[in-house]
Amino acid sequence: MINEQIRDREVRVIGVNGEQLGIMSARDAMKLAREAELDLVKIAPTAKPPVCKIIDYGKYRYELARKEKEARKKQKTIEIKEIRLSPNIDVNDLNTKINSARKFLSKGNKVKVSLRFRGREMAHMQANRYILEDFAKELADIAVIDKPIKQEGRSLTLFLGEKR
Repeated sequence: MINEQIRDREVRVIGVNGEQLGIMSARDAMKLAREAELDLVKIAPTAKPPVCKIIDYGKYRYELARKEKEARKKQKTIEIKEIRLSPNIDVNDLNTKINSARKFLSKGNKVKVSLRFRGREMAHMQANRYILEDFAKELADIAVIDKPIKQEGRSLTLFLGEKR
């Protein structure tokens, strides 16, 4: 809230240079802000009494946006990459999938490995569980199991994350 939007009777006012000007009515605070040709901005609305500061509002918004942008820049987004396998996968194909999972994990992403079943393969779901277990064992040097093997509809899934 800025200037006329502030409807509180009394506010604690902070001056231009950060000095405490004390508790006064909102009207008196507005007069001080006008004399300095700046805005009265409510910084802490939940405090008793609310804290207002005499500052240039445009500059204040710019500073907030800049701080927010800096915080976003430092954030790291983690993607989940999916690798799909089938129950009748051959050794070389499995090794290729393991290498691509290794690449994803080294980049800091999580990997979802799903073993998809179709038709008659559904009868042997638990018998093919070893494929996912072997997949996890092969990547044990750089990966840790985030979520264990779980059946979701027509597939078994396993989540791997980078080992710290």
